[in-house]
Amino acid sequence: MKKATIFVLAVFVLAATFCGAAFAKEFLSIATGGTGGTYYPLGGGMAEILNSNVPDVQVTSETGNASVANMNLIGTGQIEMAFVQNDVAFWAWKGEEMFKKAFPNIRGVAVLYPEHVQMITLKETGIKAFEDIKEQRISAGAPGSGVEADVRALFDVAGLTYKDAKVDFLDFNNTTSRFKDGQIDAGFVVAGFPTASIMDLATLKDIDLVSFSDEFLAALSAKYPYFAKSMIPAGTYTGVDHDVQTPAVMAMLVCREDLPEDLIYKLTKAFWENVRDLDKVHAKAKLITLETALEGLSVPLHPGAAKYYTEVGMEIPEIK
Repeated sequence: MKKATIFVLAVFVLAATFCGAAFAKEFLSIATGGTGGTYYPLGGGMAEILNSNVPDVQVTSETGNASVANMNLIGTGQIEMAFVQNDVAFWAWKGEEMFKKAFPNIRGVAVLYPEHVQMITLKETGIKAFEDIKEQRISAGAPGSGVEADVRALFDVAGLTYKDAKVDFLDFNNTTSRFKDGQIDAGFVVAGFPTASIMDLATLKDIDLVSFSDEFLAALSAKYPYFAKSMIPAGTYTGVDHDVQTPAVMAMLVCREDLPEDLIYKLTKAFWENVRDLDKVHAKAKLITLETALEGLSVPLHPGAAKYYTEVGMEIPEIK
């Protein structure tokens, strides 16, 4: 009787093990940004695409603190994939700017869309150019964030320092909240437009976005080549009825180097074959195309992603 019982238990354990292996899932998380930005909705849409089209994979989109925090998570192995600005990814990979050590395990999966520097003000302030922020109350982005690093670059090119203004360091949502309370005169958001927090602010306040001159943008890109001149069209936000010329960086999807090649290949393939499903999630998705998937790449590609791009006939850039 005991032998029969042991045999039945052994068979049960083996069956359970087999079934568990057959239905085992690979669990991955994507670090995004705050709910007021662009990373958050796009990350959710991307997770839905991957879960629907890659068997045995469960992808979760996680609210995050955007580029710098996301690179620290990738670099220290705490998360598998993340959204990031291309400039911040480069600094993290090299160990420059706000990164005290290099994170050589960061690998690219795809370049997504331009992220525009959006310098917000209220029309009543009379701020028309970046240089007008002298003595003004401004938000320069969350401490140690990619936004703050970009704003420092703007100050540098303008020949100004934070001492020339009354500077606070706030994230997207807190920046727009301070506008609502009348506590700041200008603030910076670096994100794909339209940005939810700015759209919300525009329904309550008479906002404006500041344009940058050709001369300023030329000097900026000469010193900081990851910036590109771009445009936010008139009408993007309520009350802003003029085109806004402004610098932009590129949003990227990155992952950890140690993720299996076949896994990243399948995720990359599934994403690009179903990318248009993102169009219903956010207007910025229309700019996410396979043709521009490697433009602005600032870290080496993961081998799995490189395999997919090679298959579709794209040339893999060398990143040093």
